[in-house]
Amino acid sequence: MHRILKPTGSIFVHCDWHAHAYIRVFILDKIFGYENFRDEIIWYYSNKYTGNKTDGLVKQHDIILRYSKTKNFIFNIIRVPSIHGGRTTSTTHRQIVEGVSKKVMKRNDDGSLIHQNVGTEKNAGTIFEIPFINSQAKERIGYPTQKPQELLDRIIRISSNEEDTILDCFVGGGTSIAVADKLNRNWIGIDQSVQAVKVTEFRLNRQQDLFSKPFSVQLHKYDYDTLRYKDAFEFETWIVGQFGGLSNSKQRGDLGLDGRTRENQAIQVKRSDNVGRNVVDNFFSAVQRFDKASFEKNKLENKPVGFIIAFSFGKGAIQEVARLKVEEQIIIELVTVENIVPIAKKPTLQVEMQDLGKVKELRQISFTATAQSEAGIEFFAWDFTYNETNFVPQILLDQTGKQTYLFKAERT
Repeated sequence: MHRILKPTGSIFVHCDWHAHAYIRVFILDKIFGYENFRDEIIWYYSNKYTGNKTDGLVKQHDIILRYSKTKNFIFNIIRVPSIHGGRTTSTTHRQIVEGVSKKVMKRNDDGSLIHQNVGTEKNAGTIFEIPFINSQAKERIGYPTQKPQELLDRIIRISSNEEDTILDCFVGGGTSIAVADKLNRNWIGIDQSVQAVKVTEFRLNRQQDLFSKPFSVQLHKYDYDTLRYKDAFEFETWIVGQFGGLSNSKQRGDLGLDGRTRENQAIQVKRSDNVGRNVVDNFFSAVQRFDKASFEKNKLENKPVGFIIAFSFGKGAIQEVARLKVEEQIIIELVTVENIVPIAKKPTLQVEMQDLGKVKELRQISFTATAQSEAGIEFFAWDFTYNETNFVPQILLDQTGKQTYLFKAERT
């Protein structure tokens, strides 16, 4: 992180009360330097009260440490509401004007009310009084480590400007990425969990509009159907690059070859399964005309004269390649796409629906999903308004496979 951080950048490290002292002294001070320690931020979540403890004080905050790489770091002064007051159980919602400020009973997402004096602002300090995401919050997606959008909004605005790049290498539920996108920052999100990456992708899709920048998702496994039915030339260029070769930009007069290795060995790509002997025969003829000198040199040195890349190969192709090697000492290597990049096949999915009758003017339908996959099923996502072009789920993270939804009754 220190190596890739720009000289003007900052790093924010979130930890709880158990570890923050060790992380600061033994890790961050040593890597970033004691002199580059900038702030200890107290994230006070006033709505997360763990009850009456008998063995210690109630824990109501986490620590966020901010370090810079140099003294030339970006820092923006931001204004935040000046809020004072405490929780109340009163159900009365009232608003009283007192000078330039207002005394407000504000209802939280969980239904409780907070007594606040608002209407004035102050410069952001080291105490961030931002409620924890409760079970009824609208922004809650169900990811266990999800952080409030307000928390990431404040951090990003303090330490970056528009068009700067935000990196979150433990992206989780994707809050930092979603907020960075809204704030017109470039971003990179990384996580070892496919669930985290897919939930973040769905979350971004849900907030996209006409002015949103396009983004791409790179998984450690590639979807078979997406690759298999990708644009042919685009796939050829991509897979040759993944193989470590140089793609052929020409579409004519290329002898049907799609690229070459850095040692000038020919590469042909077939975006198909069960490639047969005829492909090997045609490739063998083309590779001799491609570069006669390289062909003879590789044959003499017992190296491959070329490579054919496909999703799978038939018995005829395999046998012909074996014959050429034994009888003519010519090596042509058959390379499956899966040997270049890991491939995952889509799971099988079944959904059962049950009409539960009308609720007022709406029709209540229950859905039960069952799926099977070689890699296992981690979660389900649901788009109840799917239009066969864009999957924008209303439910991002469902680990039960069961949902109930209210639909408008169609007129006949």
